Amino acid sequence: MPAYAAKPAKAPKAPKAPTFDTKRLSEEVKTLSSDDFQGRGPATEGETKTIDYLVAQFKAAGVQPGGDLKDGKRLWTQAVPLLRSQIAGTPTLSYSIKKKARPLTQGNEIAVRAALDGSKTVAIKNAPLVFAGYGVSAPERQWDDFKGVDLKGKIAVVLINDPDFETGSGDFGGKAMTYYGRWTYKYEEAARRGALGLLIVHETDPASYGWATVKNSNTNTMFDVVRDNPRATHPTLEGWIQRDTAVALFKSAGLDFDKLKKQAQTRDFKPVTLKNISFSANYAVDSEVITSQNVVGRVEGSKRPDETVIYSAHWDHLGIGQPDAKGDTIYNGAVDNATGTAALIEMGRTFAKAKKPQRSVVFLAVTAEEKGLLGSEYYSAKPLYPLAKTVAVINTDALDPTGPARDFTTSGSAKQELLDELIATAQKWNVTYAPDPKPEAGHFFRSDHFPFAKRGVPAVSFGSGEDKVDGGVAAGKAEGEAYVKDRYHQPADHWEASWNFTGMARDLQILYTLGNDLANSNRWPNWAEDSEFRAARDESAGERPAK
Repeated sequence: MPAYAAKPAKAPKAPKAPTFDTKRLSEEVKTLSSDDFQGRGPATEGETKTIDYLVAQFKAAGVQPGGDLKDGKRLWTQAVPLLRSQIAGTPTLSYSIKKKARPLTQGNEIAVRAALDGSKTVAIKNAPLVFAGYGVSAPERQWDDFKGVDLKGKIAVVLINDPDFETGSGDFGGKAMTYYGRWTYKYEEAARRGALGLLIVHETDPASYGWATVKNSNTNTMFDVVRDNPRATHPTLEGWIQRDTAVALFKSAGLDFDKLKKQAQTRDFKPVTLKNISFSANYAVDSEVITSQNVVGRVEGSKRPDETVIYSAHWDHLGIGQPDAKGDTIYNGAVDNATGTAALIEMGRTFAKAKKPQRSVVFLAVTAEEKGLLGSEYYSAKPLYPLAKTVAVINTDALDPTGPARDFTTSGSAKQELLDELIATAQKWNVTYAPDPKPEAGHFFRSDHFPFAKRGVPAVSFGSGEDKVDGGVAAGKAEGEAYVKDRYHQPADHWEASWNFTGMARDLQILYTLGNDLANSNRWPNWAEDSEFRAARDESAGERPAK
């Protein structure tokens, strides 16, 4: 044995990149998530304060306005017309067994959303209930949970996630959720089938969040983009029911819930009517079209200003809602998503201070993410800068405000060159890529990069890692699980003085470097050849200059 000890390997020297001020990040998150901002609900006083704050911060950072054009000049905002809908008073909800009614309490056994199909009143009396498995129609997978059943005048009851979530293998990607597993798809499919309503059975594991999240997200004010034919997308009644409530309903109909769920995981499943069971609902709906705002800052490119790199984050949260156990009604949204919004401000500041990039860089703070990615959906449907010449979208949503991790993740693991470039960039900091640890949660469909991705724009949503420098994977996993259980979409998601923001500051160096490299290149990253988003990107190839 040698008489000397080997020298420990030196960690690679981090590349040169601007530093991000942890104190400023902390102060911005603290301000945005303060009670004074009332949970940043769209179309509330909280929105007005948030928009004013963001515009002031972008101005001070040296960013230029990049929003709607008015008299030949850019505004700081993009107007986003939305349908706002809320239940007036307390809804009357019940189910009947052989005509004997049993009440359901909104927020307890059931969480019914305000109607988004244009209805001003919902008056459902003794509608039949039909169990339709996972509510999936996927011809390319030879899968049809409906088998031609007529759902007109009926309420469909379906399971959350995909048919192979529990088994881990099958036609829907195993544990990884496809869009068929997402609740938004299930409502859309029910509308296409002409159903009067759809109730989704909540189970914590396949939903990836507890009942508190369902209740808080579905019993407050609802929003949607303004649609020409809302009934084509929304059934009249949309809601969730507790698993125990579903089990009791099935039992009353002489059915075994668990047995039927097993059947629903096979192609041979056929819809089952819950005999002698009916559902009733009665409530008024207050709805109107309002205008919310995306906030848009921009640093114009020096050589190819018509080519754009976008950084995005959603500024909104849930506003004021039902009180928690402590009586707190303000959903502050510190992690979700004051962190991402603060990142956007500081990214703008950094680009504005640096040498002008060759391509333009846009800082897009979108509204109504919590209502269904509506601000990003509106922008990507009516872009201020052409999507064909949008190089990439780099989204930040719910970043970790504590110490650094040795890894990072993304929402979903869609194969694309943009992700490859992000992985290579992070490696310069000795930070490795950990694929989405919970692909079954469907995070790819739950953040603001998705509306861009489905239109072909390379897009990634960055997530903080689990392998913490201080405490390793055990510490990171415990931290993440505690957040989902105790804070996510709850009033407890508020700023903490103990947060040091050192991990976030390091992560922003990585994201800055990625975007800056793209903004100073002539590269056009694309999706993998077998990606479902590749065709949409390739369709617009003629509008982009050759590499």
